[in-house]
Amino acid sequence: MSRRAGSPAAPGGAGQGRPDAGVGRVTWQALRARRAAVARLAGWSAVEALPALLSGLLVARAVDHGFLAGRLGVGLGWLAALAGAVLVGAVATGRTYRSLGAVVEPFRDDLAARVVRAALAGATRPDARPDGAAAARLTHQVELVRDTFAGLLMVTRGFLFAAGAALLGLLALDPVVAALVAAPLVAGVAVFLAALPAMAGQQRRYVRAGEELSRSAATALAGHRDVRACGAAERVVADVGRRVAAQAAAERTLARMSAVRSLSLGLGGWLPLAILLLAAPWLVGRGLTAGAVLGALIYVSTGLQPALHALVQGVGGGGLRYVVTLDRILRTCPEPGDPPATAGPPTGVDESAPAVRARGLTFRYGAAARPVVADLTLSLPTGDHLAVVGASGAGKSTLAALLSGLLPPQAGTVRLAGVEISARGPGELARLRVLLPQEAYVFTGSLGDNLRYLRPDADDATVVAALDALGVRALAARIGGLAAPVAPDALSAGERQLIAAARAYLSPAPLVILDEATCHLDPAAEAVVEDAFADRPGTLVVIAHRISSAVRARRVLLLDGDRPALGTHEELLARSAAYRDLVGHWDARPAERAPAGRG
Repeated sequence: MSRRAGSPAAPGGAGQGRPDAGVGRVTWQALRARRAAVARLAGWSAVEALPALLSGLLVARAVDHGFLAGRLGVGLGWLAALAGAVLVGAVATGRTYRSLGAVVEPFRDDLAARVVRAALAGATRPDARPDGAAAARLTHQVELVRDTFAGLLMVTRGFLFAAGAALLGLLALDPVVAALVAAPLVAGVAVFLAALPAMAGQQRRYVRAGEELSRSAATALAGHRDVRACGAAERVVADVGRRVAAQAAAERTLARMSAVRSLSLGLGGWLPLAILLLAAPWLVGRGLTAGAVLGALIYVSTGLQPALHALVQGVGGGGLRYVVTLDRILRTCPEPGDPPATAGPPTGVDESAPAVRARGLTFRYGAAARPVVADLTLSLPTGDHLAVVGASGAGKSTLAALLSGLLPPQAGTVRLAGVEISARGPGELARLRVLLPQEAYVFTGSLGDNLRYLRPDADDATVVAALDALGVRALAARIGGLAAPVAPDALSAGERQLIAAARAYLSPAPLVILDEATCHLDPAAEAVVEDAFADRPGTLVVIAHRISSAVRARRVLLLDGDRPALGTHEELLARSAAYRDLVGHWDARPAERAPAGRG
């Protein structure tokens, strides 16, 4: 155990940390939570779209049955009806903004509370470091999400209702005209949607560059006296300057992508207008009236074209900022209710790299304390099975926390599958590794929910196979099956460890770290669990508390002060007196306690 036994491993382990909640899921939850306000917004939007629905039809009637027929009063009457529709739409527009506030403002308050809770939780951890980006999230990113969420709702509902009303009006005028207009409109929208992923990637780089700039500037300002005392002003200024340049480059690239929006507007907004003008003689020849042609042009120029322009500009600008910024908030400010991510591996994963590569790893609890882990270099190939052993206080749990990313090293680096662990958020790390601490966490809910926590998409057959592999089938049957409720207080410590082990076994993470996670099981149950994880695809690291764990492992790492030793069980017995002493101490321990893991 490390000098601060158990302190790095919070209940539930790293693999049970909360990764990113999906932007779509959080947005949908926000809308569902305010269904009444959303319904009012939709209702007033329908009323607001009344002029878009009637404009072309009423103008056609005014021209054909009024002005061209020499009946001025009739023509003016149809136009007066259109003016009345416009007034009704204007009143509805004011009502839509009132309904919009009832949806947006509570969502903004929820996000602000989320950021504050995450900042407070991070600041109160034992290994806490100042987070200069927290202020940027609260003062900039939350307000940006609020504004873009409001804009996104307005342009989306505006396009749906206005474009839908215009197309219905065109269909009422002539189905052929509606088809001529709808084809290029669909093409323009399709081009825009196809370009959205690339545009979102550029927006994401811009947001990250801004956050890195905020963090760099905050660090420089906080330590400006030390910077001046050490003569490092030029170096710090250069570092902040690089962050400024990176943000500027990302913003320029984002601006260049506006060409895609222009292409979409040209296809969906201007091309229908050109088609109508070119096809006007043919349409008139087949019986379409002059008023109907004029009405169709009005539908396109005052209905479809502005609606598409608002959609493309709103989604292409504010919508992308909304998705990327909210995603960033959710990744950096996880909530206890967020489900773990089970998507594919994080970007940048090198499948040919070692599963774990640690270089020069150093960590101490306190500036003047002796290092618990000192200049440790370790490489684990994919599929390795390592047991970490050592006397109490040797740094075993500290090493587990360092390898899983729960503790940042004071020196050195850790890479998982070629990925720098310090550059990844909680959700990305959860897809790379799962850590089971000594105190297993089981929450109130069904047994199936507990087991699927790290892999919500696992079907019953997959879950049952995991239970069989770890010898947990009997416990599951005793509880009442996957649908049965679990009362954590009614379970023994060993039973909780078995459930947590099955949960980790189902995780898609390729690296599993067991930090004395089977200490409450009897030796036979422990052997079944460790053998199952060893046969599972991936890499296994076991913080051992019995000599049998070291015997089963492919390699053993002995932590013994400043002289760690790595080898097989037999090799360490042959060359390490400290290992022989440890093995003798383990063998001489009193009989194991009752098999808590079985009941």
